[in-house]
Amino acid sequence: MKLEACIAAVMGRRWAVIAASLLAVVLLAAGGARLAQVDVDVRNHFGEDDPHIVALDRLEDTYALSDAALVVAAPQDGAVFTRGALTAVEALTERLWQTPYVTRVDSIANYSHSEGFEDELVVEPLIDEAASLTDKDLERIESIALGTEEVAGRFVSRDGRVAGLVVSVALPDGREARQAAKVEVTDFLRDTLVQSRQAHAAIDYHATGELVLNRAMREAIDDDTGVLAPIVLAVMLLVAIVLLRSVWGTVAIVLMLAAVLASAVGFAGWAGMKLYGESGAAFFVLMAVSVAHSVHIIEGMLAGMREGLDRRQAAARSVQANMRAVFLTSLTTAIGFLSLNFADMPPFRVMGNMVAFGAMLAFAYAVTLLPAFLSLAPMRARPLRPGRRDVFDLFARFVVTRRTALLWGFGALIVVLIAGISRIELRENWLELLDESYEFRRSTDFISENFSGVETYEYSLGAGREGGITDVGYLERVDAFAAWFRAQPEVAHVFAVSDIMKRLNRNLHSDDPAFYRLPETSDLAAQYLLLYEFSLPVGRDLNNLIDVERSSTRMTVVLKSLSTAEKLALDDRARAWLRDNAPGMETGATGVAVVGAQSIQRNIEGMLTGTVVAMGIVSLLLLLVFRSIRLGAISLIPNFVPAAMAMGLWGYAVGEVGVAASVVTAIAFGIIVDDTIHFMTKYVAARKDGLLPSEAVQSAFRSVGRALLATTVVFALGFLVFGASGLVTNQALGMLVGMTVVIALLADFLFLPPLLMALDRTRETSAQIRERLRRQGE
Repeated sequence: MKLEACIAAVMGRRWAVIAASLLAVVLLAAGGARLAQVDVDVRNHFGEDDPHIVALDRLEDTYALSDAALVVAAPQDGAVFTRGALTAVEALTERLWQTPYVTRVDSIANYSHSEGFEDELVVEPLIDEAASLTDKDLERIESIALGTEEVAGRFVSRDGRVAGLVVSVALPDGREARQAAKVEVTDFLRDTLVQSRQAHAAIDYHATGELVLNRAMREAIDDDTGVLAPIVLAVMLLVAIVLLRSVWGTVAIVLMLAAVLASAVGFAGWAGMKLYGESGAAFFVLMAVSVAHSVHIIEGMLAGMREGLDRRQAAARSVQANMRAVFLTSLTTAIGFLSLNFADMPPFRVMGNMVAFGAMLAFAYAVTLLPAFLSLAPMRARPLRPGRRDVFDLFARFVVTRRTALLWGFGALIVVLIAGISRIELRENWLELLDESYEFRRSTDFISENFSGVETYEYSLGAGREGGITDVGYLERVDAFAAWFRAQPEVAHVFAVSDIMKRLNRNLHSDDPAFYRLPETSDLAAQYLLLYEFSLPVGRDLNNLIDVERSSTRMTVVLKSLSTAEKLALDDRARAWLRDNAPGMETGATGVAVVGAQSIQRNIEGMLTGTVVAMGIVSLLLLLVFRSIRLGAISLIPNFVPAAMAMGLWGYAVGEVGVAASVVTAIAFGIIVDDTIHFMTKYVAARKDGLLPSEAVQSAFRSVGRALLATTVVFALGFLVFGASGLVTNQALGMLVGMTVVIALLADFLFLPPLLMALDRTRETSAQIRERLRRQGE
């Protein structure tokens, strides 16, 4: 009676309910003004207390490292060591020194090459006035560059086909100032590359790095917002129009979408959240949830109107019939998405909290604002044609008669698809966050394939005391560690301070190749290094390799394209080598590559916990709702299995997946549980009314079959369109969730009903079911 009284109160004060709902929307939406611009900084996608982010920040502070971009010049004839190509590299080096906030530019053109003349050390740029170089000069430069470990693989590819330039900038403090500076820097780099292409048409230019990525991410998000969001909205509304065949019903859905999305955005602002590129998925989910709730209420109202009820009565009856299921689906969706708080990455936590709040708001609006509006709108219901049978009644007869074949056939399909999970390889590369439609990704792929790897491990190797970096024992351990890394098949390039020391030792022994080794004593090493540093030009010091106290040095390891497991395994082997061969220097790698690899691992571990917790809570909830351990246990199968099936199908079709894999189960579970609840609720109600299991299945199909199909189409198309995003994480998320939703509907339609009939306490024989269906047909 309390429920009926509440519904009566809503329908009795429809204008007041609409006004109060819209006032709530306005008050909540006002929080949107507190939201800052979408954060695209790659590092902010990891928690501030992430130990690997903390280690990376510490390393950058120690060695005065700053934001940097890698620019590559690739002569079309495949030869860097020509007058034309070196002239272009020299000009580009000078031009990059004009980059806003620039602190350093490193290239083959200004590489500080050292030579020894008796006891004198001469340090000068490897290239000077490239246009006037003779053929002999070119041969000498090529020989030095490709024969020097500090240059080959760092400033020029080992085959001499591509040259690399690194521009470092020191951006100002403050979020807004920093963002503006990034735009200024990337604009300059783009203009520079355009000018370079015009001046040297025979050379291709590419750029990559965190700075360039952040700008490209911003553009990808703008594309998603400006292109994909309208497409998804149009697709959802088109599906609603086709299935509901009601213009005013579609208007009501638009009203629900506006109310839920505006309220969710405002909630994020009031809660002090920060939006990320991945946050866009929250809007797609909320759009789908809003449409799903609306379809169930509108479909129920239209059914009542076909039976002769007026709009007000039909709306009230629809709310009464669907309120329980809509509430449960909102609650279970919220629980599923709240489990994203177990994720290690802030973007997924924000997404989870926004969807959880928005899902509960969608329920509130669906039982207040929506029926009040529908009862006032000039809704009309098309009557069914006389003698025409409902398509879902026919489908229900098919499921009932083929229940055994469907049960075993779908069960076999479950086993086959889940087996595909073993084929999945986790791969997360921060420079591959965009797809090939963006120039940044194409340039990054080119650089990775033709120059060197684009991901690095950074090591800060301590000497154990201040001034200890010139101790011969320390240098020998560093050199041995570098040599070990160079022997690993996963490594493209290694650079350590020991390389400089060996070069200086050779220089000061008349460049005799036999002396390309470490100095014999620590005193000699200290003298050589001091002499070299005094000889370096301004802006070319070794502060990026040696800390201020001269107690540690930095070693950089450039990686080939590796999977997440391969990255973690390599770091583990490196730790083991240090532990066994250089105990005092034992440390782990840092760098964005390590952060990404470790983060996806922690995300998977955290989301495994979160998903288990969410599933446990929902399981208890369903047990309480259905008041049956058997029915509660049965309902869990179509909720848990589809995500595993989708992952297995992905394993067969694609094979690789990144961080999306760690959250797709929680996201999909929060969505697909809705269909199961609606179907089970109708089935249980029919059984309580005295219907046999097969009759209850038919009744459930007639009641919610059309609505479940409509909501699934909305969800699936929405996420599959989201799969067209330029952000690779969103692509995988959209495709995986879209596949999961479709598989979940198939499970609810083809597997759940036969399972219910097979495990129901009231058994029906095949002969009894056939006879009953025959009588229905008559």
